[in-house]
Amino acid sequence: MPHHVLLPGGGSTFLHDDQPDDWQPTAPTALLLHGLTGTHQSPYMVYAAKRLNEAGVRTFRMDMRACGAGEGLSRMPYHAGCSDDLLTSLERVASICPASPISLVGFSIGGNTTLKLAGEAAHNLPSQLTRLVAISPPIDLGLCVGRFSTGAARFYDRYIARSHYRHLLRSEALIENAPYVSEGFRPRGQRDFDTWYTAAMWGFETVDDFYAETSACHVVSEIRVPTLLIASRDDPLVPVELFERIESQRSIKLHVTDHGGHLGFIGRRGIDADRRWLDWRIVDYITADRAASANMAA
Repeated sequence: MPHHVLLPGGGSTFLHDDQPDDWQPTAPTALLLHGLTGTHQSPYMVYAAKRLNEAGVRTFRMDMRACGAGEGLSRMPYHAGCSDDLLTSLERVASICPASPISLVGFSIGGNTTLKLAGEAAHNLPSQLTRLVAISPPIDLGLCVGRFSTGAARFYDRYIARSHYRHLLRSEALIENAPYVSEGFRPRGQRDFDTWYTAAMWGFETVDDFYAETSACHVVSEIRVPTLLIASRDDPLVPVELFERIESQRSIKLHVTDHGGHLGFIGRRGIDADRRWLDWRIVDYITADRAASANMAA
């Protein structure tokens, strides 16, 4: 069931609600946020929601502004720092599920948005928010985009820039006031796209100002909600060294794997019910309190 949400500054989007048949008002709820060029229909969003639903967790899969079901409903593009949009959606979920403990789950730049919100609005979050999960979050956007031009990341750099550009061209709402698009603009990579489009549209003087202001690394020390951060040492886009400085933070549990790339966490056979290792870690973390209560009752 989709819920229409009006976003701050204009525009709107949808939250896609999947409620287990036996869900009760006090059972857990999770709000999921996709990554770059993703939507509520991205496979990692669908699989994670399915596993959570099977574990009795109600899920809301959010389309960032101008993405998925929200395409054509905003004149401004989404970006990794749209924490106001996420807060508005979180407050909507809290109003729908007022007695439910709520978790936020962010994938890639959705993870950056999740951490940014939790840090900058640490004292203004809904009281029902009890847990955060951030997977492969590029918490220093300037540093991460700088890696796009090296090694295996170069293919990804070209791919996402082209995906962004195609998305832009098919949306009249986005292209209406877009600078340079009518002048034959063709992005060579993500930094190029952000320089001439995203940063310009949002009123930043430079792309470096845009990256600095929208990166979560500056506010993670303010996070008070218990947080699971999952990263991989072989991620070609997000260096694991980014997280060493926050490893000792009491509210954040850091889980680093040797392999997994960027959102590609596949486990060995026999450890979980299937090889989608990441989905099971999300389920375990979000349902931990519920499992502990059940064990105590037994």
